[in-house]
Amino acid sequence: MKHPAPLLEVRDLGKRYGHRIGCEQVSFDLYPGEVLCIAGESGSGKSTLLNTLAFQLRPDAGSVHYAMAGRGLTDLASLPEAALRELWRTDWGFVRQNPRDGLRMGVSAGANIGERLMAVGQRHYGEIRATAADWLARVEIDGARLDDPPTAFSGGMQQRLQIARNLVTHPRLVFMDEPTAGLDVSVQARFLDLLRGLAADLRIAVILVTHDLAVARLLAHRLIVMKQGRVIETGLTDQLLDDPQHPYTQLLVSSVLAA
Repeated sequence: MKHPAPLLEVRDLGKRYGHRIGCEQVSFDLYPGEVLCIAGESGSGKSTLLNTLAFQLRPDAGSVHYAMAGRGLTDLASLPEAALRELWRTDWGFVRQNPRDGLRMGVSAGANIGERLMAVGQRHYGEIRATAADWLARVEIDGARLDDPPTAFSGGMQQRLQIARNLVTHPRLVFMDEPTAGLDVSVQARFLDLLRGLAADLRIAVILVTHDLAVARLLAHRLIVMKQGRVIETGLTDQLLDDPQHPYTQLLVSSVLAA
């Protein structure tokens, strides 16, 4: 059977802050509908890698090619800023660790979702409002809260609203930076179930950063383990976590089991 073409092709990607390595010589392919987790301790380089993949940071070395609609694999470094901004508004999503960084806190929940719809050309107020209400329901927020500002929501609800804001335009690729880090354990479980269902239903490719291997096991098809800016082990998530080969990965896994 012929393997599908990659959605994202990363080769020898590197980012430095002066003499300090953010990430170095990272290579992988990401396929449509695949959830890839980047795991490691604080300071391992995983968030730098995520932001460099999304071109929130410009890489110092290597390349990132994305399968753009109608163009095929395109070197993101060759795109003008306007084209990158268009990707961020439409074909990509970015879920921040702190939902306040990914939402407009001064406008209503419905307006947060509606902005993305307007970015892809929708203009009918009634249709935008109906779609926003539908997406609130999909992320388990009462539609009666459509006109409430995000400041009136709990942290878990804000994170679910951020998910709705990002997924409403059916992006093909979503970046997630520690999306469960600020949530209570009971809220985390429900949120992860929601994320897993939405990603599978919409066949969205996801690149997820987390330090929590339990989150990786639940959500990710494939896992990359980083240490000091470098990839030290990669593989299918269950296989890697059940039989880690690198001593650092073994230590990470054993620390989770000990907890």
